[in-house]
Amino acid sequence: MDGSSKPPLTILLAAPRGFCAGVDRAIQIVELALERFGPPIYVRHEIVHNRTVVESLEAKGAVFVEELDEVPADARVVFSAHGVPKVVPAEAARRGLFYLDATCPLVSKVHVEAERLHEQGMHLLMIGHAGHPEVVGTMGQLPEGAITLVETVDDVARLTPADPGRLAFITQTTLSVDDTASIVTALQQRFPEVRAPHKEDICYATTNRQQAVKAIAPRCDALIVIGAPNSSNSVRLVEVGARAGAQKALRIQHVGELDWNQVAGAKVVGITAGASAPESLVEALIDGFRARFAVTVELVTVTEEHIQFKLPRALSA
Repeated sequence: MDGSSKPPLTILLAAPRGFCAGVDRAIQIVELALERFGPPIYVRHEIVHNRTVVESLEAKGAVFVEELDEVPADARVVFSAHGVPKVVPAEAARRGLFYLDATCPLVSKVHVEAERLHEQGMHLLMIGHAGHPEVVGTMGQLPEGAITLVETVDDVARLTPADPGRLAFITQTTLSVDDTASIVTALQQRFPEVRAPHKEDICYATTNRQQAVKAIAPRCDALIVIGAPNSSNSVRLVEVGARAGAQKALRIQHVGELDWNQVAGAKVVGITAGASAPESLVEALIDGFRARFAVTVELVTVTEEHIQFKLPRALSA
């Protein structure tokens, strides 16, 4: 199809999008460990929720496992960006394994907060999604029963705490800002004394990517989020986009998953990417559109991000 016969299309490219500082750091930790120590480097769980990233690291010599018992003695292991229950590093130490913890510092902040509140005698409520690795890791910082998971406003109504005056809440870092606000409001109405975190637990990157989607969604015939099905922040971006006015909101892992019929007739398409999706996937999607449409790309920036996190001492020394 030559350029003159291609239908015109405006792509609204959301910014910020894609990798956040925690994901960047986690990937760097695996890459530097491979450089410094040589393969194999074992990684417990997907380092971040993205197949492209995982496969790229596998090609360099990373070996992904579900549990530590799959890691041989004397091996080196990295824990994923989502954080792990306390029993995991304890087991690694017991076995004499050399480990690097790639937990995002903003998730570690929630872990520290949970411990501090527990020491003060508070019962914790964690707003999050059951089974997500970050939730499993955070709840695993404290003894069983010390944290109650709250997934919805309805869950708030069902809570029966032993002492309603000694409650505090924490949240998963990758939630929908709006959904979380409604759960927090319900908690505060039911338990007026419930203690909130000193600083919002939902991370800057999740918040910024949701704000960027809200900025473009009302203009979009279709909004496409690049992200994995198990990436919480990516799934939330689709929900936020649909709620903010996109005619259609889709999530794909890469351009090969896009059903082009779903964007037939579109005049304006929004594109963003979850915090664990590399920019190369965004570029490939735009190239896919250029092959079919006369594309004009408009960058819509809501904020600039300049955050960087330090690497573990074992790699930066």
